[in-house]
Amino acid sequence: MARHLIHYGIHFLVPVLIAFYFFKDNRIRVLLILWAGILIDVDHLWANPLFDPNRCSIGFHPLHSYWAILGYGILPWFKATRLIGLALLIHIFADMTDCLLI
Repeated sequence: MARHLIHYGIHFLVPVLIAFYFFKDNRIRVLLILWAGILIDVDHLWANPLFDPNRCSIGFHPLHSYWAILGYGILPWFKATRLIGLALLIHIFADMTDCLLI
């Protein structure tokens, strides 16, 4: 139970904290972009079984591969892709935390 609270807390509450603390002028827009980082979970649709509570996403799913994560780490360095990169890195951080708690 605690594992899921931590995992989904990072997915949903950390973006709220970042948007409301660091982006006061555009907090709702930023929050929606940060929450959109969860869309990389679309790669779970190709897994068999579709959902396995004891599977670590990192290194298993294509959009959670180490190469993809390297790309996500580059995105925040450019102004045009900064928020998208941050959203994806928050997502990866949440999934890495989940992997550590399995």
